[in-house]
Amino acid sequence: MRDFQRLNAKCQMPNACLECRRGEFTVSTDRNRIDLDVVHGFLTECYWAQGIPRDVVARSIENSLCFGLYTEGKQVGFARVITDYATFAYIGDVFVLESLRGRGLGKWLMECIMQHPRLQGLRRWSLVTRDAHGLYAQLGFEPLKKPQNYMELHNPDVYRQTGQ
Repeated sequence: MRDFQRLNAKCQMPNACLECRRGEFTVSTDRNRIDLDVVHGFLTECYWAQGIPRDVVARSIENSLCFGLYTEGKQVGFARVITDYATFAYIGDVFVLESLRGRGLGKWLMECIMQHPRLQGLRRWSLVTRDAHGLYAQLGFEPLKKPQNYMELHNPDVYRQTGQ
């Protein structure tokens, strides 16, 4: 488990919640600690999820392995992993609040994610970014080797449509 500590907290996952600590900061997989107001507040303003409804954020948290970044009891960062725990993981919604950027917290959050015991031995990790290629390259991510093999169905206006 390297840097992770098992917690006795009740979790939604089959395994106990895990924590990783560095100085005053903690990364935790305890969903009960997630501040939906902070996560939704950030995501609804960011380029990749602008306007996302609160209930959609809540549902995405419910159906993902989530990592919250905390200091002094307050949430200051977040990321989630969509995975089958066997072959594939997609990392999404990674952020550190702007006031704490430039301190290596984004890289550390990603290291904690990639060290998680249930995410070891996966064949493929994936993510999408517009502006953080340098961060992810430090962790071994690289551009698609065969982008022609990948396909997507992308609806960038989904949060503006009625019924969401």
